[in-house]
Amino acid sequence: MKRKVLASLLCVAMGVTMIGSTAVFAEDAAEETTDEAATEENAEAEDADAEEAADDTAEAASDLLAKPDMEGVDVDNAKIGISIYQFTDNFMTLYRTELVRYLTEDLGFNPDNVIVQDGKNDQAEQTNQINNFITDQVDVMILNLVQSSSAPQVTDMCNEAGIPVVYINRQPDETESDRWASDGLKATYIGADARQSGTFQGEEILETENKGDINGDGKVSYIMVQGDPENIDAQYRTEYSIKALTDAGVEVDELLLQRGDWDQAKGQQIVQDALTQYGDDVEVVFCNNDAMALGALQAIQAAGRTVGKDIYLVGVDALTDAVQNIVDGNFTGTVFNDYFSQAQGAANLAVKFLKGEEVDPVNMVDYVKVTADNAQEILDKIK
Repeated sequence: MKRKVLASLLCVAMGVTMIGSTAVFAEDAAEETTDEAATEENAEAEDADAEEAADDTAEAASDLLAKPDMEGVDVDNAKIGISIYQFTDNFMTLYRTELVRYLTEDLGFNPDNVIVQDGKNDQAEQTNQINNFITDQVDVMILNLVQSSSAPQVTDMCNEAGIPVVYINRQPDETESDRWASDGLKATYIGADARQSGTFQGEEILETENKGDINGDGKVSYIMVQGDPENIDAQYRTEYSIKALTDAGVEVDELLLQRGDWDQAKGQQIVQDALTQYGDDVEVVFCNNDAMALGALQAIQAAGRTVGKDIYLVGVDALTDAVQNIVDGNFTGTVFNDYFSQAQGAANLAVKFLKGEEVDPVNMVDYVKVTADNAQEILDKIK
């Protein structure tokens, strides 16, 4: 498979007649000028810091995604325990397929020792799997948690057993990742910043000819099909997609916000009901992932609406069907959740742990905006 890592990023006082007053105002003006200069200097320093941070991030990402030196790693006997929150999730199917392929084909681990379990969207089931990994004495775990809030418990279990853990896709909260660093725990997270994906969704709407205001009433009326509201990615995508619009000065009107649990059938039902209730008032359909957006498209077409003409539709993940629909004009846009880079990065982090190397607590991979301009290019990469 082809893979690509992509990486990314913001008065002088006027006259008076009396000499005494002139002196006072001159002094004030001088102070204001000094303050303005200091402000500009601070802004320039902040910009420089931001650029330096971006460069450091890009360099770190490049190092993380480079194929590691496997010297000293017992690839024939090392055991890797992997638990995915739910096998039926379209995106995580792509992710785990690439993860296993990279571990076995590119890094040379024995396929018999790469154990992959289905968490079945049940945290108790997944916790049992983790306990079994501990009993089996795996050397490292790669975990896509059912509930990211379970990370403290899981990390402590693994740490007590002396097993490092790489969390993927669902990010534990900042307090937890800070604890890994402060307490020297062998745990890390790799994923993509969902705030960026939400922002990109909003920008895709802003880039339409009417900025989402199809009926010209001065506001964008939308429905939001959310994933799991307890999931940080769902929270950020929901918030930042709309923030991108309001930050650009666009007035918005939320007609509906409803949980779809990342599921295509639920996405279809939510949008079907919303179109029945709100009719032509619905101008934009935001979906936290492409599976729900594909369901939304079914509902939109069944209602006789046309994406790009009388309604807009955006998702996240860049599933093959979604990107094909952008090429065909049936989707406004999506956001590529780069599972190639994330899966390979997760495997490389596992190798670092096996080699006893230092690992940063949080590692990020950039999203990529997908519109009609680059959809065919992205499609060629993911097919």
